[in-house]
Amino acid sequence: MISYSLFVVDDEESIREGVAAAFGSRYRVRTFPDAESALAAVREEPPDLMLLDIGLPGMSGIDALPEVRAIGPEILVVVITAFEDVRTVVTAMKNGAHDYVVKPLHMETLEVSVRNALETVRLKKEIRSLQESSLRQNVPFFIGESDAIQDVMEFVESIAKSPDTPVLIHGETGTGKELIASAIHYRSPHFRGPLVSVNCASIPRELIESELFGYEKGAFTGASASGKKGLVEQASGGTLFLDEVGDLSLEAQAKLLRFLETGEFYRVGGTRKLTASARVVSATNKDLEKMIGAGRFREDLYYRLSVVKVKVPSLSERRKDILPIARYFLVEFGKKFGKSFSGISPEAEEALMMWRWRGNVRELRNTMERGALTGKGPLLSLSDLGLPRSDGEPGDRGSGNSALSRIPPTGVDLELVRQSVERHYIEEALRLSAGNESKAARLLNMNHHTFRYRKKKLLG
Repeated sequence: MISYSLFVVDDEESIREGVAAAFGSRYRVRTFPDAESALAAVREEPPDLMLLDIGLPGMSGIDALPEVRAIGPEILVVVITAFEDVRTVVTAMKNGAHDYVVKPLHMETLEVSVRNALETVRLKKEIRSLQESSLRQNVPFFIGESDAIQDVMEFVESIAKSPDTPVLIHGETGTGKELIASAIHYRSPHFRGPLVSVNCASIPRELIESELFGYEKGAFTGASASGKKGLVEQASGGTLFLDEVGDLSLEAQAKLLRFLETGEFYRVGGTRKLTASARVVSATNKDLEKMIGAGRFREDLYYRLSVVKVKVPSLSERRKDILPIARYFLVEFGKKFGKSFSGISPEAEEALMMWRWRGNVRELRNTMERGALTGKGPLLSLSDLGLPRSDGEPGDRGSGNSALSRIPPTGVDLELVRQSVERHYIEEALRLSAGNESKAARLLNMNHHTFRYRKKKLLG
């Protein structure tokens, strides 16, 4: 149950005592005869609501109001005035007052004003609780005390408050770009709206326009008889997350730019102009500025998408966070597989710290899942992880094949090992090809459609 604190600031003792008697059984009430003592208390313990008399001895309520708001911007203030002076009331409201009441106080009127103000406080606390709950679901990617990740999260906190500003997230595969987008959405004022995600690389170029903007009935062969809403419409009132935005065709880029600039679009096959209001957050692991130079990405779209840019650090840039994240995953997967691990052996910790983690947190997660599945405990061992013992510098991969050439005494799950190896080479091929799926498929001697299917299945 949410509890509330109420400060009453009035130079009339009878008013202070009367309000305290009326509300003391429901709220934590403190009373003050002047603004100076109330401000000192606000600095120590900000209240949820303040009843502030305008005509106080010393500092007036009008002068105190901006200071209260500066100390605690979320404090709601209801001003009390001895007479309904319009100019005074307007000044108080401009300075941030939530409401006003006129002396002599009538408890019924004051009760309504206090109840309405605290309902606003309740909604704000509920929103904050829901937002924090959502961020906790993203914890695995943001665990740690490294300056790199702390800087990102502080930046996310600040930019999320602007609900309409486009954000471009850049980072290597597996760094958690989608979770950054989720954190931005759930920290924004529109967090109750939808969060709609689309992987631009997984949709055929000839279908991306209809996926984004929808289509009217009969727009093309195979189109639904009733037409279809696009992702832009579905995201209206919330956030549209465009993952791998660098894979959009130039035609789709042009239509996305028009939407970003005007909020207007047409469904495929349609003539009716539609509008939608959605914040666009995009992500890529590609160098879009190089793509602009090569004529493969529109410069005007780049600057529209990247009003705010977030660089997500790779795991190699936050190595001090490797073990805390690994321990988190060990607990998570221990519960999943019904096992209890007391920790990670020193040899396994050393191997975790030495590994390059080119697949970043996603690769670490997969490694810890494998370890929790095959490990017997109570300590997670080096052989459980399937990583080589390395005497090199942090980030070295050691001999590489040694991890796959030995079978530990407890045996191995061959299918899990096969998936792990395939996942590794798909990620490596994508890294070498700068995210180009066709080139990555050729590096692995695979059909492009087969590669895309395996990538989606193994990497999501």
